[in-house]
Amino acid sequence: MVSTTNSLPISRTGDTLDIKAWVEGISKARPKAEAKAIIEACSWAQKVHQPQTDVAGDPYLTHVVTVADILAQLGMDTDVLVAAILHDVILDKQVMLYDIKKRFGNKVMRLVDGVAKMKLIEELNDQSLAPINTENQTERLRKMLLAMAEDVRVVLIKLADRLHNMRLLRYVVVEKQRRMARETLDLFAPLANRLGIWQIKWELEDLSLRYLEPEVYKKMARLLDERRVDRENYIQQVVASLSEALKKAGILAQVSGRPKHIYSIWRKMQKKCLDFDEIFDVRAVRVLVNTLTECYMALGIIHNKWQPLREEFDDYIANPKNNNYQSLHTAVIGTEQKVFEVQIRTHTMHHHAELGVASHWRYKEQGTQHDKSFEQKITWLRQMLQWKDDEGDASDFFDRFKSEVIEDRVYVLSPRGEVIDLPQGATPLDFAYYIHTQLGHRCRGAKINNRIVPLTYALKNGDLVQILTSKEEKPSRDWLILPAGYLKTSRARAKVRQWLKKQDSQKHISEGRVLLERLLRRINLKDCSLEQLAQSLRLKSVDELLASVGRGDTTTTQIANALQSQVLPSTPKKIVPIIAEPSRPQGEIHIEGVGGLLTQTAGCCKPVPYDPIVGYISKGRGVVVHRRDCPNALRWQDKGNERLIEVEWSQPEEQQTTVYPIDILMSAFDRPGLLRDICIIAANEKINIIATNTNTNKADNNVKMILTLEVTNLAQLSRALAKFDNLPNVMKVSRKT
Repeated sequence: MVSTTNSLPISRTGDTLDIKAWVEGISKARPKAEAKAIIEACSWAQKVHQPQTDVAGDPYLTHVVTVADILAQLGMDTDVLVAAILHDVILDKQVMLYDIKKRFGNKVMRLVDGVAKMKLIEELNDQSLAPINTENQTERLRKMLLAMAEDVRVVLIKLADRLHNMRLLRYVVVEKQRRMARETLDLFAPLANRLGIWQIKWELEDLSLRYLEPEVYKKMARLLDERRVDRENYIQQVVASLSEALKKAGILAQVSGRPKHIYSIWRKMQKKCLDFDEIFDVRAVRVLVNTLTECYMALGIIHNKWQPLREEFDDYIANPKNNNYQSLHTAVIGTEQKVFEVQIRTHTMHHHAELGVASHWRYKEQGTQHDKSFEQKITWLRQMLQWKDDEGDASDFFDRFKSEVIEDRVYVLSPRGEVIDLPQGATPLDFAYYIHTQLGHRCRGAKINNRIVPLTYALKNGDLVQILTSKEEKPSRDWLILPAGYLKTSRARAKVRQWLKKQDSQKHISEGRVLLERLLRRINLKDCSLEQLAQSLRLKSVDELLASVGRGDTTTTQIANALQSQVLPSTPKKIVPIIAEPSRPQGEIHIEGVGGLLTQTAGCCKPVPYDPIVGYISKGRGVVVHRRDCPNALRWQDKGNERLIEVEWSQPEEQQTTVYPIDILMSAFDRPGLLRDICIIAANEKINIIATNTNTNKADNNVKMILTLEVTNLAQLSRALAKFDNLPNVMKVSRKT
């Protein structure tokens, strides 16, 4: 559940905050000089911010002190608390960085400067409630990571600031609620997770869900509340029974019920397609012990006392998560056949799990200390910045961030026994490029657990990966085709692109021409202006277009999207409004021009937006829309038929999901499971197969198929054709003329 109330130990006298009482509460272990600095910072911030208020209408000092209190609960040092109180003062233009340095020192000044830079970017986005585009998001992310790499405390202050802003989100307009909630879920919560600060992570996630999916949130909260009493009584019985068993074994343990968070429950229900009643870890217990040995002793006692679910056991002590989280997780069947989850860890592990990287700046009389796990986090951040330099494309960098921070991970072993974590879905090629660029360039095959597998194999937890190499470097251009599935990580794709860019330009042009012609044949587009296509992709010439395709810089999906707008016919003689007949009543495609005529799409050639089209005025059927390369339309044109009229597609006023039937031809050597594989690809691409016509020649085992698909646009069709073409035994696939 979300905690939307502050634990801020501040008493009020009228509308005045009792700062002295708050400082006394958080400064019991601090020297008097440091407590005095906190009070001075509050006094100065109050003068600067008057008469400003926060979105809830409280004095603005309430906001900055609440941010500082969140950090105090994490045990942060005095410099961080002072910087948190002052984090907005220079934005009012009344205070200079020099003033902060003079009053509180260089360390506080640098922290305030780092937070202010990030705050300025956020305020620029707040001026417009429009969604943040990839370029803006990437630039903001880059600056945030840069600040983090210099001093991670800047980001801790920013996370606390965002948490309090999320607590006050009910006071802002709906558009901003959704934008901030989405940004928090995509950016700030994953950062808190990667830094291991779970206290902040859970609350950010729950608050985000509350505003992104309000009905879901209310339903989940109601379900949790309805059975809360029964659940708490059951957990109390488990806690008492387990505490007694551990005590008898001589283990001094702290056993308690573990709070569950709405977002984590909802995400598990979505991910595993489960109902609320099937989520067993709604009932959860945490066991804290003193030593590593006692963790495993406690695990043995629990498994002897209750029947364990073997598939639900995870040892994150031996194999920590990528944010250095350590714990034993198990699930057991208790009394009344109720399943509950148990987490076992030492007090030190729990301390790191709750506070993460913040624990490295917890206040200590002897000063701050760093350790190996913290250095690993900083190394990761610096790698992220280095990868940004490797890649000029902002969208690729943002994809990489999501891949490295947000997405689920898979853990595999190198031949030397090193544990390597990669994004889920990563392939042996991704593994090779992770180890070393040259290893990736020379990769020609892979063994998983001593068994040869294709390079498109999706790595699984615990796989032992061995890369087979050749003497020369020769990355394949096919590795960059996303539907082919060779590479998952943006970093590996960037390395392949860099290698291809260094190759002979003429070779790229030649190979690009072959790839482009193959795509045009597949989707059956003959009258296409390469000059217009190059212009739409912002390339200077046709040669540059072909070279870009040959190098892999321009993907087939980008080309299909560009073609969709470029294949429109030139200025028409007479424009007639055409309404396509989708196979599902999800909307209409409008065509500009004179209205009032009955229209329909031809069944012989089945045009889709934005095929080149022509209209035929029929008797009793209105205007029938054909593709320009339709044999019937060509025959009428040769005869000079006066019933042919010019038509064109227009852009719909609203984005609608409309589907269109398309016939494709496929030739293959027949094999068991071929149709199943075709159906899987169609399902993954969200394409319906509405008809099949199969003709098998038993003499040579050849099969010819005509498949009728429902697609929404050319890009979707292009992706599906590319995946069909990569299926084993498939010789040729193309759109039917």
